[in-house]
Amino acid sequence: MNRPRPTKSHAGEHTTAGPPGGLAAVLRHDLPASVVVFLIAVPLSMGIAAATGAPLVTGLVSAVVGGLVAGALSGAPLAVSGPSTGMVVITAGIVAEHGWAATAAITLAAGVVQVAFGLLKLGRVALSLSPAVVHGMLAGLGLSIAVGQLAVVLGGTAATTVPDNLARMLTTGVSWDAVLVGTLTVAVMLLWPRLPRAALVPAPLVAVLAVTLATGGLDVARVDLPDDPLSGLVLPRLPAGSLGGVVFAVLTVAVVVSVESLLSAVAIDRLHDGPRADLDRELVAQGAANAVAGALGGLPVSAAIARSSANVAAGGRTRASAVLHGLWIAVFVLALGAVLELIPLAALAGVLLVIGLRLVGVRWMRALWRHGEFSAYAVTVVGVVVLGLVEGVLLGVAVAAVRSLHRLTRATVRVEAEPDGYRVVVRGSLVFLGAGRLVRGLRSVPLGQRVLLELHLDFLDHGAYEAIDEWRTGYERLGGQVEVDEVHDTWFSKATRGIPALRKTPLSPLPRWFAPWSHWQRQRAVTVPRQRDDADPMIRGMDEFERTTAPLVRPFLAELAERGQRPRQLFITCADSRVVPNLITTSGPGDLFCVRNIGNLVPLGGDASVGAAIEYAVEVLAVETVAVCGHSDCGAMKALLNGSARPGSQLHEWLRAAEPSLIRFHAGESDLPVLEHLAVTNVAQQLDNLMTYPAVREAVAAGALRLVGMYFDISAARVYLVDPAQAALRPVRA
Repeated sequence: MNRPRPTKSHAGEHTTAGPPGGLAAVLRHDLPASVVVFLIAVPLSMGIAAATGAPLVTGLVSAVVGGLVAGALSGAPLAVSGPSTGMVVITAGIVAEHGWAATAAITLAAGVVQVAFGLLKLGRVALSLSPAVVHGMLAGLGLSIAVGQLAVVLGGTAATTVPDNLARMLTTGVSWDAVLVGTLTVAVMLLWPRLPRAALVPAPLVAVLAVTLATGGLDVARVDLPDDPLSGLVLPRLPAGSLGGVVFAVLTVAVVVSVESLLSAVAIDRLHDGPRADLDRELVAQGAANAVAGALGGLPVSAAIARSSANVAAGGRTRASAVLHGLWIAVFVLALGAVLELIPLAALAGVLLVIGLRLVGVRWMRALWRHGEFSAYAVTVVGVVVLGLVEGVLLGVAVAAVRSLHRLTRATVRVEAEPDGYRVVVRGSLVFLGAGRLVRGLRSVPLGQRVLLELHLDFLDHGAYEAIDEWRTGYERLGGQVEVDEVHDTWFSKATRGIPALRKTPLSPLPRWFAPWSHWQRQRAVTVPRQRDDADPMIRGMDEFERTTAPLVRPFLAELAERGQRPRQLFITCADSRVVPNLITTSGPGDLFCVRNIGNLVPLGGDASVGAAIEYAVEVLAVETVAVCGHSDCGAMKALLNGSARPGSQLHEWLRAAEPSLIRFHAGESDLPVLEHLAVTNVAQQLDNLMTYPAVREAVAAGALRLVGMYFDISAARVYLVDPAQAALRPVRA
C-alpha cells in the first residue's frame, strides 16, 4: 500500500528502491546492471590473473564461478564476486612456492574452511567494525581503483598497488588516443544521468557502448581474450612440502578472502537501501565458490568493491545481476570473444575511474569530522592506499580502538559561579585515571557554598565514584551543601544505592523535559535542578534544555540537519497546549510533520497555510499517512457549539470552516457526550475535507497514502481511532 520513498543520491552514495518486483524489475534493473559489471569484470579478471603469474583463463574461471555460485548463494545480494584483488601478492607467492596446480588445491581447501567459518557464525564479527573504518576502506579502495585506472586512461597498464601505478604514470609515455577515449567515457558517465529518463539505461553501459562506437578507428589497446580459453585450465593437485606449510597457506587464503568478502559486504550495505547482508551466509557462499573455483583450476574468489559498487551504481536490485554477469562472461568468452575485443580498455578504465572516485564521500568526511572519528577514517584511507586492504583496515581498527580508549578516560570538569552558589558540570566517562583532574576541579570550589554537581556521564567506575563521594562528604562536613544532578544516566545513584548509609534523598520525579522517545528515562532516578525564582519560566526552560536535553538530542538533530527531514506522517491537530503530538505518538525529532491550528481544521476550498503544508507533505516529503487528531474539552468546539466567537473577529471567520462539522453533528446520533460527539464528528469531517485536495486524492487513489482519524482524551491520557463512517471511537491496536 505504501509508495516507495524518495531517496537522496550523493556522490559515492547510491540507493535501491527496495524489494524486488519480479521479472519486470529484473529485466529493467538487473539485466543492464549485469552487462555493465560483465564488461568491467572481463579485463579486471584477466589482469588479476596476469599479476599473480597464473594462466589468464584462471581469472575468467573465477569470474564465472563468482557470478554463478557465489551470486546464487550470496548473503549480500548486491555484492559481485570474482578473482580476489586482495590475494594478488599472496597468490603470487603460493604459486611461486607450490606451482599453480597445487595452488588450485589450496584454494579448494580454503573454500571448505570458509564454509566452516560460516556454519560457525563467524561472519557477525565484521559488524563490529567502526563506520569510520568502513567508509575509510571504501574511500581507500576508491582512490586505489581511480589511480590504477588513470594509468590505463593515460595509455599504460594498471599495477597492483598505488605507488607502482604512480611510478608507471611518471615514467611511461602518454597515449593521447587513450586519453581521448577515457575523457569521453568520463564525460558520458557524468552527463548521462542529467538527461530526462536517463535512469532507464545505466550510465556505464551507455558510456562503454557510445565510446566504443565513436572511437573505432583509434589506435588504442582493447580487450584481449585468449584464442582458446579452455586450453589454459589446470586441474588441482595435492601440494608438496611440509604439512604445516600447506595448512598455513590454506588458512591464509581462507582468512584473507573471508575478510575481504565480509568487508565488501558491509561496505556495499552502506551504498544502498535494500536488504542488509547475511554475513554468515555470505561466508558459506564464498566458501562454496572457492571450492568450485579451486576444483576447476581458478583463482581465489571474494566479493569485490569495484564490481559490487559498479553493480549498485548501474541500478542492480537483486542477486540476479551477479548471476547474469557470470553467465555473460561464460557465453561471451567461449562464443563471442570477438565482440568484446572491440572495447577499448581506456573506456572500461574511465568507468572504473568515476566509480572509484564516487566511493570517496565528502559528506561522510564532514560527518566523521564532526563526530571526532576522522582520524580512524584518514588512517584507514592512507593504509589501504599505501599498504593494502587488510593492512589498512587493521590500522584503522587500531586507531579507532585507541580513540575509544581515549574517550573512556576523558572527562571535562567546569566550575561556574551562580548567584546562589556554584555549579560543577562534569561530562564524559569517569574512571580512576581521570580522578585526579576531577578532584582538582572540585577542590577549586570555595568552602561553605551551595554546590550543584551536574553529572553528564557515560560511565563511572568505583574509583571515580569514591573520589566524588569523599569530596562531597568532606565538603558538607565543613558547612557546604552538595546536590547531585545526574543528567544522562544514574551511575552515581546506582553506586549510592549499594551503600544504604549514603542514601540521603528519595528518588525524584521525572523532569518536565521528559521526552517519550527517550525510553530509558522512564526508569531512571533524577534530581531536578534548582531554579532561580527571578528567571522567566521560558528562559529557565531553555537553559535547562541547553544543559540537560541538548546533549541527548544533538545526534538526532545533527543527522536531521545533515540529511534533511524524512517524516512518514503528516499530523494535523489542535493548537491546544495540552495536546503534545510527540508524546501521544511516542515519536522523536523528525518523525512527524505537524500542522496545528484552532480546532484541527482542514478548510474546504483551500486555506493557503494548511493547503501548502498538505501539498508539501504529500508531494515533496511523500508521507505515508495523514492523521487528523481532535481532543476532549476543545475550546474551538465549545465556541462552535455555543456560537460564542465574536462576529467579525478572526476567530469567528476561522470557525466558519467548521460549519460542515456542526451540520453533520446535528444530523447524527451518538452515545458520546455532546462536546465529545462534536469533536469526533469534526475529525470525521476533516478527513472528508482532505479528499478535496487534489494531491491527497491522487495519492489515496494510488494506494500510496492513507488517512487516519484520532481522538485524544486528555483527562484519561488515552488515544482512540475515529471511525469516520459512524463518527465513533475505537481503541488503538498496533
